[in-house]
Amino acid sequence: MFLDKSFHYQGAIVSLKEDIIHESLKLFSLKGFLSTSIGEIIQQAKTSKGGFYNYFKSKDDLFQAVLAEAQKIWRERVLTDLEQNVMPSQKLKRLLQNYSERYLKDSDNIPGGCIFLTLTVELNDQRPDCAAKVNEGIIGLKRMIKRYLDQAVVLGELRQDVDTETSAMVLFTGMLGTSVLYGMEKAEPLLRHSVDTLSDYIDSLMG
Repeated sequence: MFLDKSFHYQGAIVSLKEDIIHESLKLFSLKGFLSTSIGEIIQQAKTSKGGFYNYFKSKDDLFQAVLAEAQKIWRERVLTDLEQNVMPSQKLKRLLQNYSERYLKDSDNIPGGCIFLTLTVELNDQRPDCAAKVNEGIIGLKRMIKRYLDQAVVLGELRQDVDTETSAMVLFTGMLGTSVLYGMEKAEPLLRHSVDTLSDYIDSLMG
């Protein structure tokens, strides 16, 4: 029987299964799911085929585990401290800051940038079943943005004539565009400018 091997990573004890998921997450963010071979994953995780298949029946099985880990990282990086802000507009601004500072800059986990965008673009045509699972989270982000905008209108933070559907789309596509640009250039001034522009847009909706 293959024995699980554990080792230290950034001060924590990491199992082989966790390391395979972590290394796959990094590779998928850089190259995508389809373009990453099991051989590359095995090499990066410093294991063997036996080590890989001891934990994952197939590459698709690994995909599910990587997606779950990516979603966990997203929640930890982006949703942190949101509820500490009472007003919806401040929650939106904190969301933007967390997304840029805590998520997009997380090169330890996603050196290629937002993994959800990478996977969506890659999988939409060739693996729509996998793309649908990735898109659930992306759609959820847009709904969250609209919910905060709706709350801000009700509370009088935003003008009553604000079209929250359109405004949510502006912020949503702005975040996606920021991800793409930062993924290509890794330019922090551009990242800050993009987030500041979106924050200014929120301010422009206020009464």
